Amino acid sequence: MSGRAVELTGTVTLTRFLVRRERVRIALWIVGIPLLVLLTAAGVKGLYPTQHDLDVAARGSEGNAAAIAFNGPPLALDTMGGQVAFQTGTVGLVVVALMSVFTVGRQTRGEEEAGRAELVRALPTGRHASVAAALLVVGAMNVVVAAAVTLGLLALRLPAAGSVALGLSFLAVGLVFAAFTTVAAQVSENTRVVHGGTGAVLGLTFVLRAVGDVGDGRLSWLSPIGWVQKTRPYAGERWWPLLLAAGGVAGALALASALAARRDLGAGLVPPRPGPPRAAPRLGRPLGLALRLQRGSLIGWSCAVFLTGIAYGWVADDVQDLIGDNDTMRKVIAGFGETSITDAYLTRSLLTVALVGAGFAVQAALRPRGEESALRAEPVLAAPVSRLRWAGGHLTVAVLGSVVVLGAAGLGTGLSYALVSHDAGQVPRLVGAALVYAPALWTLAAVATALTGLAPRAVGAAWAVLGLCLVTGVLGDVLGLPDWLLDLSPFQHLPQLPAARAAFGAPAAVTAIAAALLAAGLAGFRHRDVG
Repeated sequence: MSGRAVELTGTVTLTRFLVRRERVRIALWIVGIPLLVLLTAAGVKGLYPTQHDLDVAARGSEGNAAAIAFNGPPLALDTMGGQVAFQTGTVGLVVVALMSVFTVGRQTRGEEEAGRAELVRALPTGRHASVAAALLVVGAMNVVVAAAVTLGLLALRLPAAGSVALGLSFLAVGLVFAAFTTVAAQVSENTRVVHGGTGAVLGLTFVLRAVGDVGDGRLSWLSPIGWVQKTRPYAGERWWPLLLAAGGVAGALALASALAARRDLGAGLVPPRPGPPRAAPRLGRPLGLALRLQRGSLIGWSCAVFLTGIAYGWVADDVQDLIGDNDTMRKVIAGFGETSITDAYLTRSLLTVALVGAGFAVQAALRPRGEESALRAEPVLAAPVSRLRWAGGHLTVAVLGSVVVLGAAGLGTGLSYALVSHDAGQVPRLVGAALVYAPALWTLAAVATALTGLAPRAVGAAWAVLGLCLVTGVLGDVLGLPDWLLDLSPFQHLPQLPAARAAFGAPAAVTAIAAALLAAGLAGFRHRDVG
């Protein structure tokens, strides 16, 4: 048997094991991403039912720098396929890249950090078997997502060539970032650093693509997202840019293999920086420790929604021209009673950004379960620290951090709208409008806490609840979802400012529900076995 084959011994067995162990997460990714893309595509078809509507939308977007930076190059926007690619392409590509980053990072560096990789290597397995198994699983996930997106777009009666090109672009970006994450996993021995570093690369590629698309397009060639968008789905497809992605995957995997041969199992090429000889006093308290563990996540989510808010606020002053005489779009945006189109647009924008920011609330509330699963909770609880104080520290970060994230969203929207409208009063107005959604984020955090305390094996359902809120909040009107389904989302019961009037009854009721769920979750965690 050759040396290369020996290094891959046990790959098939480990692949089956990974699929068995990660089946829930895998199912959520490969179902959720195509569903998000296809629901958005169906919504686009509902918004632009006639060629006239498509022409108006194309004229409004072609010269809009903010829309191009956020969505991608404006290609064939006077066609249904072009609008679908414009509205779904960049967001879908980013989500697929995140799927690859999180899955590969958890199955490679995460396994080494937890000490499980060393146990696996003690068995008759090759040096690269674990990494190869992780890449096979992630590659298969990307293939399934790409196939589902392609078939779904074909079912919506969109052109075949464009549907295939868009599906292949999802596959290409997913594989590129899976390879990039594999390289990062050889460099650092900390999973959070691997995720954060690769996430920073993803952010850089998004910025390069955005600046390039707004400009002359040259910088877009430095971005993997830009590469695949050069395939021009539904706009005269070009297939050769996919070769750039293939080259990027091959080069990154070759580099990862070379780096893996130069390090010890469990270690990274860059040794961790030694900490101070004495820990800060705040780290000896549950809240201080929780804040230290989650500060990177809080900063990242706050920056993301701040930038998204800037993009939304920048076009608010021109929303009347962007909508034109599209009756369907007017009905969707202005479905908030007697108010201006601009205020209705700002209301829907803040709702969308709040739904995105709710991801932080769920992630922060699930951190105790993550610490428990990684066996880091028991040493802390073995000290004179009660379960409630320890879990309460993370929940405090989730609750107060949600306010920070919403404040960042409102600040970004308010600053950009104030600049274009020359009205500084929009900043506090829109910050306040964003903070109204805090009880909804607390409710989602409370759902995650209740699952952690009462049904820890089902904590993944917290993300499914957030997905339901996203679908009902963003596409509920377009898809004509029934009222009972819309009412399941806490966001639907809050006053939607600035279009509606402020009220205190509904926020108080939603907050009370959140408090009850939190109490139930903490009570369950207090009485069940840890781990």
